Amino acid sequence: MPLDETPGCAAAAATRYPSAPMLGLETVWFQVAGSVCNLACAHCFISCSPSNRTHAMLDLAAVEAHLRDAEGLGVREYYFTGGEPFLNPEILAILDAALRYGPATVLTNGTLITAKRARELRALSDASSYSLDIRLSLDGFDAAGNDAIRGAGTFARILEAIGNLSSAGLNPVITVTEACTEAGDSRGRGRLLERLRALGLERPRLKVMPLLLLGAETDRTRGYAAGETLAGVALEEADAAALQCASGRMVTAEGVFVCPILIDSPEARMGATLAETLRPFPLRHRACHTCHAQGLNCRT
Repeated sequence: MPLDETPGCAAAAATRYPSAPMLGLETVWFQVAGSVCNLACAHCFISCSPSNRTHAMLDLAAVEAHLRDAEGLGVREYYFTGGEPFLNPEILAILDAALRYGPATVLTNGTLITAKRARELRALSDASSYSLDIRLSLDGFDAAGNDAIRGAGTFARILEAIGNLSSAGLNPVITVTEACTEAGDSRGRGRLLERLRALGLERPRLKVMPLLLLGAETDRTRGYAAGETLAGVALEEADAAALQCASGRMVTAEGVFVCPILIDSPEARMGATLAETLRPFPLRHRACHTCHAQGLNCRT
């Protein structure tokens, strides 16, 4: 189970864990595609797939309502994820709406970014005074490494998407998880950067993410061990401020959750609106260990 279920009364359990403060809402995430994805990656922490309907897609009207609320709360940037965001038929209209409020980032596997779609994204970017970032996921230096995680044929499709975005004048952020083991050191990251330059990205941007031992990853490797919690940890002020949940929230069709990682944990649902969620959150989930110990932050 992801939550620490150490026996004891609720009050005693609550005192054993630190809480992330709410220091001011800066970032809002949207689970815009729900849990539906055209891929079924072996390390997906919410096990997104073509058949996963646990979380529904968000429509334009719902996103716009939350954007209005977010503006009044001082939010500075917006992220759109899934599932695969480009499966949402309203995604371009949603991004257009978000770019009226602030910078927007889309997290995508890239396999649906055709040359036409890349030009449409460039047009959205050009029409806004705010930046639009596209974050593509990649998990290896070659097809053998990447496709073992993301599925047969995905490496070629991801490279094609990178080329389409580059040709349209967009410079995507490439996200690599530590499922690509070589990405964990400077030598491996250097190889990846050279590979991206060879694809036409003159100034490649690379983000390396630790793995979350949730969802599909528990079958590929393992789940969290009993000791991998924040039980008994006293967070320093700087540590607490570095946590994404101290300044961000995740909007889904089922309500607003504390962060993008915990949308399958009912305890992480904090309310129906953003305003209802502006309070500290107890860090009792074992995934909180990854954020603290490895400095995980989903922001670009």
